[in-house]
Amino acid sequence: MKPRRTPLPGRRAARGGAEAPARAPWGWALGGAVLGILLATLLWAPARWLAAGLQQASGGRVQLINARGTVWQGTAGLVLASGAPGGEAMALPGRLGWQLRPRLDGLRGRLDLPCCAPAPVGFALQRGADGGMQLAWQDAATQWPATLLTGLGAPWNTLKPEGTLTLRTQGFVLGFQTDRLAIQGQATLDATDMSSSLSTLRPMGSYRLALAGGAAPSLLLTTTGGALQLAGSGLWTGRSMRFSGEASAAAGSEDALSNLLNIIGRRDGARSIINLS
Repeated sequence: MKPRRTPLPGRRAARGGAEAPARAPWGWALGGAVLGILLATLLWAPARWLAAGLQQASGGRVQLINARGTVWQGTAGLVLASGAPGGEAMALPGRLGWQLRPRLDGLRGRLDLPCCAPAPVGFALQRGADGGMQLAWQDAATQWPATLLTGLGAPWNTLKPEGTLTLRTQGFVLGFQTDRLAIQGQATLDATDMSSSLSTLRPMGSYRLALAGGAAPSLLLTTTGGALQLAGSGLWTGRSMRFSGEASAAAGSEDALSNLLNIIGRRDGARSIINLS
């Protein structure tokens, strides 16, 4: 009688076609390595990726220059440009810093603006009740050089404004849907001691723009002082701002402001009519 031969475990597995258990540890290791690489790429994605995405999304109007760090935390120079070939670009003094933190309900972050804000400005991007995205800004007061507007193109590159812009927000939330932008809260922009290359009068005046959100967001322009008198109001339709106003010169300043009045609107005697839609 021949002795019974006991099959080796490895051969039994091969003949039964159950090779997965023997190779499973290697499969898990490979999957873990791939997942680790993906997580590392996500966590340490370079800041230049954020700069490229922002430039593409804004059509070249907002640019992060010499971005350093990661997508989640970094610094860069901020430049506003019209996006048109040959357009003038204006850089914000100093460098912009950012911190981004993903959350289950969206994304939270803050912006460090040493040039323009005494403290970091926080924000949150999350899905709203209507299914769209909402960008909520922390109540803050920031101060900007008016020369930055020149980088936005017409009409600012013609006016070349100078002065100080102080922006205050309260409960300010932007709601993004497919083709509409909803506005909640309030934002006030004070333009102080403004001047322009089109007039020898310096400064021309100081002004306030008050934006009130809600079902029918409204905009109100008033003059707080100066020879150039500006007044007007507007309504946000969800897709565009419809604004109507007028500009005029205080007595004794007509000659110094005549050229500027011809540019900013349609002349109607001593007034300049401003219509935007």
